[in-house]
Amino acid sequence: MQQKQSQEITYVIGHKNPDTDSICSAICYAALKARTGGSYIPARAGQINDETRFVLEYFDVPVPELMETVETQVRDIQIRRTKGVRRGLSIKRAWQMMQENDIYTVPVVSSKGMLEGLITIGDIAKSYMNVYDSHILSQADTPYANIVETLQGTAAAGDCAALFSRGKVLVAAANPDVLESYIEKGDLVILGNRYESQLCAIEMEAGCIVVCEGAAVAFTIRKLAQERGCVVISTPYDAFTTARLIHQSIPVGFFMRTEKLITFEEGDGINEVREVMASKRHRDFPVLGENRRYLGMISRRNLLGAKGKPVILVDHNERNQTVSGIEQAEIKEIIDHHRIGSVETMSPVVFRNQPLGCTATIIYQMYKEQGQPVDRTTAGLLCSAIISDTLLFRSPTCTETDRMAAEELAAAAELDMEVFAERMFAAGSNLRGKTVEEIFFRDFKTFTTDQLSFGVGQLTSPNRSELESLQQELLPFMEEVRARQHMDMLFFMLTNFLTRTTGLICVGNGARELIEEAFQGEWDETYDNGEIIRLPGMVSRKKQLIPKIIAAAGM
Repeated sequence: MQQKQSQEITYVIGHKNPDTDSICSAICYAALKARTGGSYIPARAGQINDETRFVLEYFDVPVPELMETVETQVRDIQIRRTKGVRRGLSIKRAWQMMQENDIYTVPVVSSKGMLEGLITIGDIAKSYMNVYDSHILSQADTPYANIVETLQGTAAAGDCAALFSRGKVLVAAANPDVLESYIEKGDLVILGNRYESQLCAIEMEAGCIVVCEGAAVAFTIRKLAQERGCVVISTPYDAFTTARLIHQSIPVGFFMRTEKLITFEEGDGINEVREVMASKRHRDFPVLGENRRYLGMISRRNLLGAKGKPVILVDHNERNQTVSGIEQAEIKEIIDHHRIGSVETMSPVVFRNQPLGCTATIIYQMYKEQGQPVDRTTAGLLCSAIISDTLLFRSPTCTETDRMAAEELAAAAELDMEVFAERMFAAGSNLRGKTVEEIFFRDFKTFTTDQLSFGVGQLTSPNRSELESLQQELLPFMEEVRARQHMDMLFFMLTNFLTRTTGLICVGNGARELIEEAFQGEWDETYDNGEIIRLPGMVSRKKQLIPKIIAAAGM
């Protein structure tokens, strides 16, 4: 009853606050990897922006799956597919299942697959040792079918689909005259082949008689029992063995535990699961899936071989830009065009890092190197990413390689780059209905070293008045964010890529002074009490701003 191993899934995912390059590169690289075998799924570590949404809708591509964490979860380990049973199953059959499958706990589920309770070996042992009440079978509403199965008997008369729900269990060891004094209506009577005793029990309105030693049941007895609604069961066991075994027919629903069940869900993190398991003495724990349907069982032993999610990082390699839980993941590859950052891996990985303007350019090179054709949709996505990251070749990060790749991809996608770029940038710069928080975090990255922690956001737009109108809203909000995230400094680039100018908002002690030091002679004015510095020629966060900040801070 072990889980069948399915094909391993590798997630291809970009950075937090994903941009068009991050999303399109993840989609296209996942598609390339899938062509060479294996299962690869593109994912995203945050909400997509309007520019990226425009691109995906233009090429009719679904938004990648949102993954807020890649920490190892219950769904990533081997879940034992222990079959759930119905509450009417006898404890004897439950015991047999445990022995046959070497398990200690059996889940009890409803007809819709919902967990109702658990029955353990310990519960069965207690039921066997603690049964002293002769009414327990009827109190448990024991199906007559369970009794037939437990006693390896046959039904000679009556409705075995019914329940034994009234009366006690007794052994008819006395003669008929004495039996009349203690057989009551609804009782289950264990007796031998004496015709008189069988007849007496039926006339006293017993609910069931169990005839031992495999004795034949006379036609008259069967007929009378049928008329009186009495179930007749014939068993090969003697009276002592029958009396000893019969309580094993009680349904598991009577003894199962239903209160304070400790369950886990597929999405629960392994660290949390370990903590819970360490504080409890249970052997097995149920796992619930969508709508809390029962899926299987896990134990401490299942956690020993827990593996991290296989992931491929694209368009970043900074630890603080990665999806949450990356320290538990198994990083397979990193494809990026940024500076080498702080992501650590447990073993060597494929790491492709090139000084290009866009990760999508690298992905396109890999398609060509592997001789893989690029269809119109893939070409469109890759071209869009290059246009976005290079600001249609206006960014200083843009290389001739980026330009050539974009031209080839535009031809394959049948795109007029100038027209498409205008529409794409217009969609991305439309701030109507956006809150200041949405605008600030739409393209925001953090950087942390031993000396300084800072964050840089950027909004790129050809609309000068729109950019200037945001300045007064962003300043107080950035102060709140800096305090909330305990950052030393925050910067926000309001970039007009048509005029190649950035108004840089500086927040934090020494933030403005740091920028003035970093750009000596390259800034032309400050305004709004010196909190905003105008930087002509500035459009790139990666190539023009971050290196200067790091150098000026002495990092």
